[in-house]
Amino acid sequence: MMTLLFNIFKKLWLVGALCDVVLVADGVKFKAHKIILRACSPYFRALFASRRNIKRKDEYMIPDVSPEAMRLVIEYAYTHYVLVTVDNVESLLAAADQLNIPGVVQCCSDFLMDQLCLENCVGIYSIAYIYFCPELRQAAFIFIMQNFKEVASTSEEFLELTLHQLSDIIEKDELNVRDEDVVFEAILRWIMHEPATRKAHISVLLPKVRLARMKADYLMKTVKNNGLVKASAECRLIISEALKAMCDGPPNSDFQSPLLRPRLPYEILLAIGGWTDHQSNKIEAYDTRADRWVDVTQPSEIPWAYHGAVYLKGFVYCIGGSEPILSSSRMQKFDLIARTWHQVAPMHSCRSSVSVIVLSDFIYAMGGCDGPTDLSTAERYNPETNTWSFIQPMNQPRMAASATTLNGKIYICGGCNRTGSLSSAECYDPVTDGWTMICPMTSPRCGVGVAAYKGKIYAVGGLNKSVCLQTVEAYDPVTNQWHAVALLSAPCAYFGIEVVDDLLVVVGGGYSSGNTTRVECFDAETGSWYHAQDMGTSRRGLSCVVVPALPSIRQYAAPGERLMATPEALHPLASSTMPSG
Repeated sequence: MMTLLFNIFKKLWLVGALCDVVLVADGVKFKAHKIILRACSPYFRALFASRRNIKRKDEYMIPDVSPEAMRLVIEYAYTHYVLVTVDNVESLLAAADQLNIPGVVQCCSDFLMDQLCLENCVGIYSIAYIYFCPELRQAAFIFIMQNFKEVASTSEEFLELTLHQLSDIIEKDELNVRDEDVVFEAILRWIMHEPATRKAHISVLLPKVRLARMKADYLMKTVKNNGLVKASAECRLIISEALKAMCDGPPNSDFQSPLLRPRLPYEILLAIGGWTDHQSNKIEAYDTRADRWVDVTQPSEIPWAYHGAVYLKGFVYCIGGSEPILSSSRMQKFDLIARTWHQVAPMHSCRSSVSVIVLSDFIYAMGGCDGPTDLSTAERYNPETNTWSFIQPMNQPRMAASATTLNGKIYICGGCNRTGSLSSAECYDPVTDGWTMICPMTSPRCGVGVAAYKGKIYAVGGLNKSVCLQTVEAYDPVTNQWHAVALLSAPCAYFGIEVVDDLLVVVGGGYSSGNTTRVECFDAETGSWYHAQDMGTSRRGLSCVVVPALPSIRQYAAPGERLMATPEALHPLASSTMPSG
């Protein structure tokens, strides 16, 4: 009935019939029906009840609203639709806020959320506060925190932050920076935008930087010798405190010093299951910023080994493996917030030593061993329908291979079958549902780790027959060629591998002397490997997944006192207690 009435009034409005009110915005008049405007907004209900601001009978002045915004608001009242554009969003949002029309405010908020980028995120945050759009404010705040390096180095809006706003951003544990150098350089950029009024603020901002987490060379040569720092007695004292914290710091630090306390990681690496002297249910989380492993295993945890694991839309999926010595088709998903397991549809085939990846919101399981047979078959899981379907089989059976994705395609490398260890590799295109052989690796590799990193496919370690490999090679899809990369510190196979915090990380695995807790990281910028903190449990046949932007990140990060970030940290009015930029 109400829909019918609205349609009738809409038709009357379009022809200007039976209108009983005129709204005037900047001299432009708009005819409408009071009953429709009353239904749309409490502002109009109060306006028409009070009869204030009347120019003459049934003609109301609407101050501070542009004619274009007024027209869109009235159209929304009749149609419940509004066209938001880059050109009109700010004036429309201001009008909707003033006229108390939540539907239009939400439409503008949704539009701005989709527009968030490095250049506008600070401005959008300010707009969201002014017009009380809490979801938009939270989204803009998170965007700034997660993309701080890029925002601080490229955004012109960043330079307009107040001292209080900048202080609150850079002190937060959630600030997503791998190196504290980024924070120091952001401070300098902000100061030099208005050096005459901002130079004195270096003593307020420098303590917010985790100076004791910098490389000693950078702290001594760049920070300590900076002219602004040298000119401030407070800053010189802070440098001394940072050097002392460095000396008293890791590996056994409790991170109580604010100059040493690590930021919270943006993403967590999970090492799941594996084989010790039995199938393990161990789950450990690696906090890259603290270089610490946290045991997050629960008593009800399920044991896994020689399985695959992936992250997709808030869940970790574990697939296949051995159960306990037979190949399994099972799949379960782990809710990272509730920390509970849920049964989902099993694969069509049992697959131990299976290769598993995610591409375009589908999970792919390829090869493996079903017991007596090494498999060339592959299948795809649709989480929306909870169903598996076969895709085109690979050109070769492969167990203990490893797979990754790059540029919308799947690459699977190495493994073994009854002919022995394989050097071959192939690429799957989901558009054509076809596999294509690519240039083989320079060495056969069974139990290999494969990951896409910096535009290339890395193949790490593995077994060539009975020889455990220390070598690493990288594939360039442009040239279809492999080339050698720096060696691992020791031979390794059947390990976990992932890219986390812009590093290629190798976790655990089996050496000739047995299983290991060893963790190594490869940095493409330096072309070298370095040793990270060991896991707590030695194991091979484990799987690793990277979980980004987890709301409950503190459950998986290294313990210690850390500051909780809230979007109110950028409260524009909070600067009233401190001098502005």
